Amino acid sequence: MNDFSSVQIGRRSAVQAPRPAPMHIVLFGAGHVGHALVTLLGSLPCVVQWVDERDELFPDETPANVQIEATDTPDAIVDTAPPGAYFLVMTHNHALDFSLAARIMRRRDFTYFGMIGSKTKRVKFERRLLDRGVDLDRLVEMTCPIGVTGIVDKAPSAIAVAVCAELLQIRSRQTAAQAAMQKLCASV
Repeated sequence: MNDFSSVQIGRRSAVQAPRPAPMHIVLFGAGHVGHALVTLLGSLPCVVQWVDERDELFPDETPANVQIEATDTPDAIVDTAPPGAYFLVMTHNHALDFSLAARIMRRRDFTYFGMIGSKTKRVKFERRLLDRGVDLDRLVEMTCPIGVTGIVDKAPSAIAVAVCAELLQIRSRQTAAQAAMQKLCASV
């Protein structure tokens, strides 16, 4: 089976562009926003590793594309994520958020790293990451606060919508860039 899909138009079928691979999302945090986000991600083209230390916070049922990872060592999950992963950090603990941020920033192969928080949290984390050897020019790879701009509602469901919209925008840009590169390579 290929990545191309065809659409029946009358008696003819038209070949559409290839579908991009599903996003691999590693979501740290099983709080209210995590729950709202998983509900939305369940209907999107992605695979979700949902990570938290607190097993009791996970629901009994999740969407088919969501894998629960109840672990005492969430940092280790960062290292096992595939290249191109989308990391979302929204735990209950600022110290854990920072530990995860430092570990994620050591990688150079992720597609997206977003962390829930304020601009103040971002500034504090940037200083600490610089102290830990993260290059200044790499700090732009950390998105904090997360979600598309313009949505100011702080309800978990509103944050989840803003985050999903941002992930889809990034995926669309990445897909367009890959298509442009393939077109360029084919013309050479």
